Amino acid sequence: MTERLTVVIVDDHSIFRSGLRADLDDALEVLGEAATVDEAIETIERLQPDVVLLDVHLPGGQGGGGAEVLRRAKLGRTRALALSVSDSAEDVVGVIRAGARGYITKGSSGPQVSRAVATIAGGDAVFSPRLAGFVLDAFGAPAGEQAETDAELDRLSKREREVMRFIARGFAYKEVAAELFISIKTVETHVSAVLRKLQLSSRHELTAWALERKLL
Repeated sequence: MTERLTVVIVDDHSIFRSGLRADLDDALEVLGEAATVDEAIETIERLQPDVVLLDVHLPGGQGGGGAEVLRRAKLGRTRALALSVSDSAEDVVGVIRAGARGYITKGSSGPQVSRAVATIAGGDAVFSPRLAGFVLDAFGAPAGEQAETDAELDRLSKREREVMRFIARGFAYKEVAAELFISIKTVETHVSAVLRKLQLSSRHELTAWALERKLL
């Protein structure tokens, strides 16, 4: 008899957790649930499931949501599958950089989620169809000319480069402030300067800019 894959569901909406649990394939065993960053870390470390189904946006912790869970938790053998209503570049890049092996949207059916869990448990990556093209384009984008990149980076101070890399990886302002031991207001000031100097208009564009130049 094949041993069932074990799962932990992390989402701050109890109705969604209940619905997902009911829709998952019988070949999956749900060991537990969690609703916040801290609960998720404790539950994952205690139960050590094969896969954690992890919402990207979670309350608690330092405001880093699912990405914070992956950075702080001792995952051991556990693999993470991000599950979110969001398909924004920031969310996708942030949680994948933090260690998730896949990213699917909450519009996925129970069988689709179940297949994704099995794929992740088997060591492969998986993305919703509408995200696959973005992920391939973003992470496989060719690097720009080195001289051009160096010239662009020369516009930034050392601290602005540090902030730029954290923000492009999907860190929240509060997390960047904690990492660099500066205030959130100072982070906001540096981000504004970075966007202005690089002639970008949003964090989304900054993430794409950094990925294209293989700076993450």
